[in-house]
Amino acid sequence: MSYSDKAALRGEPGYVWRSGQERRLAMIRRWTKLEGATILDNGAGLGTYLAAFAPYSDRRFGLEVEMERAQKARERASGVAVGVGEWLPFASDSFDVVLSNEVIEHVQDDARYAAEMVRVTRSGGRIVVFAPNRWYPVEQHGIYWQGEYRFGNKPLVNYLPNPLRNRLAPHVRTYTRHGLLHLFESLPVYLVHHGRIFGGYDNIERRWPTFGRLLKRTLYAAERTPLQLLGLSHLLVLEKIRP
Repeated sequence: MSYSDKAALRGEPGYVWRSGQERRLAMIRRWTKLEGATILDNGAGLGTYLAAFAPYSDRRFGLEVEMERAQKARERASGVAVGVGEWLPFASDSFDVVLSNEVIEHVQDDARYAAEMVRVTRSGGRIVVFAPNRWYPVEQHGIYWQGEYRFGNKPLVNYLPNPLRNRLAPHVRTYTRHGLLHLFESLPVYLVHHGRIFGGYDNIERRWPTFGRLLKRTLYAAERTPLQLLGLSHLLVLEKIRP
C-alpha cells in the first residue's frame, strides 16, 4: 500500500504537539479523571497523546493498526498493541478512560468499534470521542476524483447529498450529532456531554500570527453559540453504566 493510499484510508497521525493538541488535552482533562487512571488511546498513531498522559498515569495503553506507527508509539508508552478497533485485544471492564481521537471515521465498522470501546470501559469509566462534523465547510481528508486520490482540504464536499458525497470521499465518514449518538444508543452508556469544537489552526497562526490569533479567538467564542454547528469536530463524552 502506497503512502497516499494509507493517508486516504487511515488518515495522518499527529506528528507534532502544538496548541490545538494542548487544547484537546485540556478538554479530556475537564471531562475525565486522568490521575492514576488506566487509559486506552484507541487509535494511538505515533503516541502523542500517550506521551501527554504520562504526567497523570503510568497505566497507559494504546491500539494502532499500522505496525510502523505502533513501533513509534511504543517509544512513548510500552503498552501499545497492533490491531483494529473493532476487535480490541483487552479484557472487558479494563479501562477508566478510553480516547478515540479522530479515528472512528476511518474504521470499517464504526458500530462495532463503538461497542468495543464500551465493552472495555469499566462501570463509571468515561469514553471521549472526537469525530468529524458533517457540517464543517471543508473536507480535510481529500477526495477521489477521476480515479485518483487528491489530498488536501476540499470545500463544501460534506454539504453534498450522501450518494455524491460518499462517492467523492468513500474512505472517510463524517457525522451529524444524531448519527454519532446513534452508534451508542443501545449500549450501556449515558451522555455526559456533546459539543462541537473548532480546530487549532496552528499553521495559520504560525504564518500570520495576528490573524491566526484573532481567528482562533473568534471561532472558539463561536463554540458557545449556535454557530458551533459548523465546528470541525464533535466532542462526545460518555459514561458507562452497569448493563
